[in-house]
Amino acid sequence: MAVLLRLPAIPFPLRNSSLHSSKGIRMAVNTHKNTNISFSTTTRKLPILLFDIMDTIVRDPFYHDIPAFFRMPFEELIESKHPTAWIEFEKGLIDEVELARKFFKDGRPLDLEGLKNCMREGYSYIDGVEELLHVLKHNNYEMHAFTNYPIWYEMIEDKLKLSKYLSWTFCSCVNGKRKPDPEFFLEVVRHLKVDPASCIFIDDRKRNVEAAKEVGILGLHFKNVDVLRQDLSSMGFGISADQTNLAQE
Repeated sequence: MAVLLRLPAIPFPLRNSSLHSSKGIRMAVNTHKNTNISFSTTTRKLPILLFDIMDTIVRDPFYHDIPAFFRMPFEELIESKHPTAWIEFEKGLIDEVELARKFFKDGRPLDLEGLKNCMREGYSYIDGVEELLHVLKHNNYEMHAFTNYPIWYEMIEDKLKLSKYLSWTFCSCVNGKRKPDPEFFLEVVRHLKVDPASCIFIDDRKRNVEAAKEVGILGLHFKNVDVLRQDLSSMGFGISADQTNLAQE
């Protein structure tokens, strides 16, 4: 059974800007046609950062390591695997034993422990991202994982200790929903009890970023850590290359 790792919210006054002020947040939400969620945000430090995990914070082994594990090209793997088994696993509808049973369309056996070891070995931080997370955490920003991933997110946590920086609050295997489902995004803001515009969502998949924007959440398309740092700085975050370089030392 999945365990949610949560960090306490740290109360800080809002900054005097349209992004950080409760007035600016209310205006952004009220002008959006797809949501009428509104909460009082008077003491919590905003905005809240929602991070996709795979290929945004952590390297995803699926595209290179897993085809090599199965000794087949990526295209052959896609053609051979069951069309919905992994999605069902990500949504918590099946466990890993059932995943192994139905992973391949033709029913061939799967070395489950070998696959898990391959995934575990392939997990690593995207270059520069851990240093950026360190700076954001040092500046007392509230951060949450918002990821489509199965219970194996626990293997990522065991290896990389992401909970030093963020909470594993929104995982598809626990919530039973996947991005870009709008209801998953709305569930996030209901859980956090904040207006959508007081959240910034960061993801390497543009489709997910657009889905966030549709419900009023501010979205950033992750390309690399330098672009992300520039995007956050332009939004009023006090982040510089010097700070992230210090965090690296």
